[in-house]
Amino acid sequence: MNGSNVMPPDSSNDDTFLQAAIGEARQGLAEGGIPIGSILVHDGHIIGRGHNRRVQSGSVVLHAEMDALENAGRQPAAVYRQCTLYTTLSPCPMCSGAILLYGIPRVVIGENRSFLGDEALLTARGVAVSVVYDAVCVSLMREFTARSPELWNEDIGIEP
Repeated sequence: MNGSNVMPPDSSNDDTFLQAAIGEARQGLAEGGIPIGSILVHDGHIIGRGHNRRVQSGSVVLHAEMDALENAGRQPAAVYRQCTLYTTLSPCPMCSGAILLYGIPRVVIGENRSFLGDEALLTARGVAVSVVYDAVCVSLMREFTARSPELWNEDIGIEP
């Protein structure tokens, strides 16, 4: 990352934005989908919000992070390079690739016990990654994976 384009990490509103991502996760669950939510924040404002909509939309790519990026609409590269992405679960390789592609410098993750994504790659590429081990994020995923293991395995690409 080019140091002049990277926002200094600002954790003062992390809980507020993570709570918004949790709200998205709950919405996804209420819709019959997988309870993962994500929020894209620029300059202290939410510019994109999303939740995993693979089930609801019959999509192969609408993970929460991808949905939040899609809902943010086209943005100049400079905007992405000043964003923080909040997600309730560790980003998978696809979502991590999008984070790197758009140069998002900071990612705040609710939990990575249910699934450990490509955090090491993000960190190696200069992304500031914070895992907060939020109890609600852990509980949502624990309950969902116990109740719907086949759907969870499909989402992360595991054959039964």
